[in-house]
Amino acid sequence: MTAALHTQVVIVGGGQSGLAAGYHLRRLGLDFVILDAQAEPGGAWKHAWDSLQLFSPAAYSSLPGRPMPVQVGETYPDARHVVGYLTEYERRYELPVRRPVRVLGVHRDGDRLRVETDSGTWQARVVISATGTWWRPFLPAVPGRSDFRGRQLHTVEFRNPRDLAGQRVIVVGGGNSGAQIAADLAYDTELTWVTQRPPRFLADDIDGRALFDAASARRRALDEGRTDTGGVASLGDIVAVPPVRETRDAGLLKASPMFVRLERDGVVWADGTRAPADAIIWCTGFRPALSHLAPLGLRGPRGHIATAGTRAVAEPRLHLLGYGDWTGPASATLIGVGRPARDAAREIAQLLKAGG
Repeated sequence: MTAALHTQVVIVGGGQSGLAAGYHLRRLGLDFVILDAQAEPGGAWKHAWDSLQLFSPAAYSSLPGRPMPVQVGETYPDARHVVGYLTEYERRYELPVRRPVRVLGVHRDGDRLRVETDSGTWQARVVISATGTWWRPFLPAVPGRSDFRGRQLHTVEFRNPRDLAGQRVIVVGGGNSGAQIAADLAYDTELTWVTQRPPRFLADDIDGRALFDAASARRRALDEGRTDTGGVASLGDIVAVPPVRETRDAGLLKASPMFVRLERDGVVWADGTRAPADAIIWCTGFRPALSHLAPLGLRGPRGHIATAGTRAVAEPRLHLLGYGDWTGPASATLIGVGRPARDAAREIAQLLKAGG
């Protein structure tokens, strides 16, 4: 049996959150390793659909220490630009990423956490889970879904409109992914866009900068016991990036209410109206990808783990980073993950110094 490798901190996940954590751990002089299941840098961005754009300009989409360069000809960078940025970031700071390494489980093992992987075992004083949500797409339990004979895709499987050109396509979801993918398909398919409630577009001059400020203000209010400001949800659901704005203004991005069931050849609304469909794209969100933490027995409602900041309440040697506001305001965004990553690194350093 191969002997376990030892380090102070294991970071699970080499996407934006794992890299931000690595940056701050390195600045504090800690020993760590980043285990990434992907074969190449870029995290989930490498698997996004072709036309995906950020909600913010490059200057407001940066990880700590290294501003994202401007993408020539684009106000809002695309996914390929982000992949290039993350690749260069990892190289610039010589972050110790090992890939492809799939973490199978994190276990308590005396005063250590044992990290079992498909290529060996690590013993660590602390684990940072930074696996995100992309790898766990959510599909709603809509009646008749298994009866539908056409194609069903989730956001993670959509690439570009050429694959569906000339077809009758229903896009389900009133968030940013649903709006961007619907806009992408509006010119090449017979599109029906379906949302649970009427879509709420943010004002055209609002982008990710304002969203980050709103999320931060909400967290401060909650921490100080003040009235909940509503955060990002109070502003709207959809950032009007240029392709969305153009398609909306052309009258091609009109939403229908949610249907009540699927049938073999399409969907049915509550009033009996039917629409035939060749494909349905479910832009219905994600859940935290936390199966590797199952041995710790920490999961709570909605699959979340109770946290104080980024630290797991029931296991102080575990930090969770980048899963959403419950692990730091806007922590699932490039610009938002830096602050909780810094705070987590400082707390970990204190724990290690105390011999915890």
